[in-house]
Amino acid sequence: MATKKIGVTYEENIDKIDEIIEKLENSELSLDESITEYEKAIKLIKESEKLLEQAEGKIQKVMEKNGTLKIEEME
Repeated sequence: MATKKIGVTYEENIDKIDEIIEKLENSELSLDESITEYEKAIKLIKESEKLLEQAEGKIQKVMEKNGTLKIEEME
């Protein structure tokens, strides 16, 4: 089953997550609407994590290519 990407870039995903959080905090959504928005946020978070992992992999490849593989924990 193919997953539908909600956002295109990491930054767009973060913006959409922020919008959802604002809706949940400031709106008078029904329970069903709140659950739907929460589910959207979870999907965006998972997609963002994948995008970060991909970016990390690209950075590692560049570092390996340059012969300076030094992996440091990022905060």
